Amino acid sequence: MSKIIRVGTRDSELALWQAKAVQQQLENLGHPTQLVPVKSTGDMVLDKPIYEMGIVGVFTRILDAAMLNNDIDIAVHSLKDVPTLLPQGIVQAAVLKRGNVRDTLVFKKNEEFLSQRDAVIATGSLRRKAQWLNRYPTHTIVGLRGNVNTRLQKLHDNEDWNAAIFAAAGIGRIGVRPQDAINLDWMVPAPAQGAIMITAREEDEDVLAICKEINHEETEICTTIERKFLNLLEGGCSAPIGALAFIKNEEVNFHGVLLSLDGTKKIEVTRTEKLGNHHNIAQFAADYVLERGGNRVMNELNESNRAVQVFSTRNLSELQRQLFKNVTVQSTDFLKISLNRIAKPILKSPIKNVIITSQNAVEAIIASVPKEELQFKNIYCVGRRTKRLIEKKIGKVKHSENYAKSLAAYLVEFIDGTEVTHFCSDIRLDELSKTLEKNNIKVNEVEAYKTILDSEKIDPNVEGVMFYSPSTVESYMINNDAEGKIAYCIGDTTAAEAKKHFKDVRVARIPTVESVIDLVNENYN
Repeated sequence: MSKIIRVGTRDSELALWQAKAVQQQLENLGHPTQLVPVKSTGDMVLDKPIYEMGIVGVFTRILDAAMLNNDIDIAVHSLKDVPTLLPQGIVQAAVLKRGNVRDTLVFKKNEEFLSQRDAVIATGSLRRKAQWLNRYPTHTIVGLRGNVNTRLQKLHDNEDWNAAIFAAAGIGRIGVRPQDAINLDWMVPAPAQGAIMITAREEDEDVLAICKEINHEETEICTTIERKFLNLLEGGCSAPIGALAFIKNEEVNFHGVLLSLDGTKKIEVTRTEKLGNHHNIAQFAADYVLERGGNRVMNELNESNRAVQVFSTRNLSELQRQLFKNVTVQSTDFLKISLNRIAKPILKSPIKNVIITSQNAVEAIIASVPKEELQFKNIYCVGRRTKRLIEKKIGKVKHSENYAKSLAAYLVEFIDGTEVTHFCSDIRLDELSKTLEKNNIKVNEVEAYKTILDSEKIDPNVEGVMFYSPSTVESYMINNDAEGKIAYCIGDTTAAEAKKHFKDVRVARIPTVESVIDLVNENYN
């Protein structure tokens, strides 16, 4: 074949490196080539995670179109970016020998954050996010998009980021891997990570024959198994799925994983077969995962991809999620709690009247002093769950109410003495203290924990927002607006704050998360 083979590629530095690697191998075999760079949607749109774009093959579509329009003869891709089902008329022509398959952690200063409770890790990959949270559940993941150099610069520019995750092959190929970066051997890579793929038109027999000359059979076998596993799980960019196959001693070894978005659920499978008997590995592994809870995880993932109707400013448990009827919900904590170390002399001294209005205060108290050393005579509290936690970890509650306002009214009438100690947050309503002091009851406030407002921008099409305290409303309003949305509130004080911003505010019958969920269900059913 004497004609010049037009090699289509994205125009990023990494994509050009990969295309030139293919070009060099073809020209070494005597086949003239010409690079044809194009820009993909994935390169142009950098303000959204890939999984939110709603495009199949976000990095490959433009090259597919160029090929079907006969503008290029072959296209070069990172195989992990290619959909498992190719467009009609386009086929896999070759896979080059695979590079480093691992994910790599690039950190800014040192590795100390790995042993700390709080750290910020950047990645735009759901798979990396889910596996990281599975291993480090208290860390925060932030989105990161762009080509390799752009992502490295973003890591450098963001002072509060500790590290970012990259594909080892990507940063290695263009020579920008920091010397102290570390490979994450525990993280299962994306199916076909580290492999370079060539596609061509199915009808172009001459080009297909040429590409076969540079095909690496071992890489082809392994990546085919990984991609079939991905396809059988019906996953893509929007599912946290990892897969790795490798050949050693004439055996094919496979490791696959499926996780929930938050990393709390993880289903793994391993399989080893003799080379030649390996063709059913992907089917076995997919069936194994689906039968052990994978079906439920995939259903949840598909559900999460639907348009969200309601957003909860508090992370919901699995049981709570199951209470929703015909409602799609997303949730995350819009408040972070930092427990204070309460001075031991305060806690070890006899206290006649104690007020506790939050489970967080209970945790702060018992984290500071063993319950045996506490000398609380009368304990008053707000909320049934706070009461249960107090009686489990501290002692008997003398009286509880659902609301602080109701507790204040009770104490004015029935308190034994004229002084109370209130274990509270740095952010709190003054209603309880004002009512008591107005009635000549002295209030000693002890800051047991700090409440940190920590909201994120949510989908503007969300129809309703669930709030559990005035602080969750404040946190929400930092990054979002209330226009056209319903506020579902756990109680009157929360509703009072919501009414400053929302026109439609609804209040639960009793102050529980489940009662707020009932409010939502009433609206949609």
